[in-house]
Amino acid sequence: MKPFLLVLSLLVASWLPAQAPVPTQAPAQEPAPAQPAAQPSVPAPWDVSGIAAALATQSSHLRPVLNQLTPPEWVNQGAPMAYVQQWQSAQRELADVERAEQSMEKQPDRMTLVLDTYFRLQSLETRLDSLVAGARRYQNSESGDRIVAALGESAANREKLRDYVSDLATQKEQELGVMDREAQRCRTNLNRQPAPAPTPAPRRTPAPKAAPKQP
Repeated sequence: MKPFLLVLSLLVASWLPAQAPVPTQAPAQEPAPAQPAAQPSVPAPWDVSGIAAALATQSSHLRPVLNQLTPPEWVNQGAPMAYVQQWQSAQRELADVERAEQSMEKQPDRMTLVLDTYFRLQSLETRLDSLVAGARRYQNSESGDRIVAALGESAANREKLRDYVSDLATQKEQELGVMDREAQRCRTNLNRQPAPAPTPAPRRTPAPKAAPKQP
C-alpha cells in the first residue's frame, strides 16, 4: 500500500497548485470629482474703503512736495524741457488720483473704479520717479528725498490695493464662469424638451341655409 499512497500524494500535490484561486483584479475606482476652485479672500467693502481713504490722505501729502519743485529753473541749468512737462502732468495726475480714490472709497466693489485708481497711481508713481532724478541733480537732494518719502508713505496701501485688484478680478472671473455654466445647462434643458404639437386649425361652422321663399 505504501507505493500507492506515495503515488496518490504526488498526484494531489501536483493538482493543488493548478486549482489555486486566481486573484481577482480590484475594480477600477472612479476618479474623484474635481474640487471647485477656492474662492479668493476678498476684503470686506468697509476695509477697502479704509484703504482708499488712507491713500487719499497720503496722496494729499504729495501736493506740497510737488509745489516745492522748480523745474522751470532746472531748464536754466541745462535740464531738458521734458522735466517741466512731467512736473505739470504729475500735478494733473495727482488731482485725478485723489478724485479716483474718493470715488473708490464710496463704491469699493466697483471693478472699474478700483482699476482706475490702481492704474492712475501706477502712472503717477512712474512720473514722480523721473522727477526724483531731476530734483536731485538740478535742485537739491532733499527735494528728491521728500518725493521718495511721500511715495514710501503709501507703499503699504498701494500693495494692498494691488492684491485687492487681483483677488477681485479672480472673484469676478469665477462668478462669470458659474453664470456661463448655468446658462449652458438651461439651454441644454430647453433643447431636450419636445417640440409643442401644432395647434389644429379651428373648424368652420357651416352657415345656416336660407328658408325657401313663399309664393
